[in-house]
Amino acid sequence: MGGVTSSVAAKFAFFPPNPPSYKLVSDDVTRLLLLHPFPHRENVDVLRLPTRRGTEIVAVYVRCPMATSTLLYSHGNAADIGQMYELFIELSVHLRVNLMGYDYSGYGQSTGKPSEQNTYADIEAAYKCLEEKYSAKQEHIILYGQSVGSGPTLDLASHLPRLRAVVLHSPILSGLRVMYPVKRTYWFDIYKNIDKIPLVQCPVLIIHGTNDDVVDCSHGKQLWELCQEKYEPLWVKGGRHCDLELYPEYIRHLKKFVSTVEKAPSRRNDSRKSTDGMERSRWSNDCFEAPRRSTDRREKPRKSTDRPEKLKFHEYKLNNNDKLEKLRLSCDLVGRSRRSLEYQEKSRRSIDQQMEKARKSVDWVDKIRAV
Repeated sequence: MGGVTSSVAAKFAFFPPNPPSYKLVSDDVTRLLLLHPFPHRENVDVLRLPTRRGTEIVAVYVRCPMATSTLLYSHGNAADIGQMYELFIELSVHLRVNLMGYDYSGYGQSTGKPSEQNTYADIEAAYKCLEEKYSAKQEHIILYGQSVGSGPTLDLASHLPRLRAVVLHSPILSGLRVMYPVKRTYWFDIYKNIDKIPLVQCPVLIIHGTNDDVVDCSHGKQLWELCQEKYEPLWVKGGRHCDLELYPEYIRHLKKFVSTVEKAPSRRNDSRKSTDGMERSRWSNDCFEAPRRSTDRREKPRKSTDRPEKLKFHEYKLNNNDKLEKLRLSCDLVGRSRRSLEYQEKSRRSIDQQMEKARKSVDWVDKIRAV
């Protein structure tokens, strides 16, 4: 029965472009796969990836020099990577990230037929390629899901506890809720994002147009309310379902988000080094580790701003707050060490030695500030 339901749902949920907007050709000299009719770029790889469900999907990987994040993009319903190709290039340049985009089974030149379960296998294959071929780490990957792409994005994110971040662009609560305002989740529904988003443990940015006539903006707002780690959302005034990239605030807000989540891990690592130099992070070898429960599922959103005239000042204030936080942590370390030595040895000489360590710690922070 589940297979029948999934097949019926697929007829309403998936509309791959027909004919596809591109062809795959092989270069006569290099034997590299190329995306026709687009010119070859040295920083772009075109790939065929096998999935665990027996299909073969087409993906493109865009390299960006000095990138510290990799964005895995799951596109919307009536699109393929040929139509998304130029946007992928622009996002890679403006966000300074490596980017992988892929076609779902049955889309573009990918084999098979589109279905909910196939899209889950498709994104897993793309993620596996990032890890194995490009050595991307989970904590450096940002998942980006647009429209129906929010389904495979949240399904994968709910199993990856150390992701850098998630971006949801015009997301859906579930397949059925796009058509009917139901109040509960039914067994035959597809892409039950409403049930999966509370399991996502990384920062989540939601972008939605206020005039979206395909997926109402209320979908994005309700998903944002259910996030564990909220980031200030972007409700694009007047934005519709397929034009948000045309608004200046779209790329501005997205760049700010990427910059924020890229800084966040280094701050956490600096704090750990300041408070306990012997602590080591434990990394799991299983990329689909079960998610941990959050202690605060109603975290307040991080502050952001989209006003360009205040951007430099905001960044200046953020950088100074980082430095003050590092100094505070070092001072806390001095206080704890001092109390411990007074309790154990009651020796003025030991206290002097500990103060010397504190001075070195502050000197170390000064070096960090000078970098």
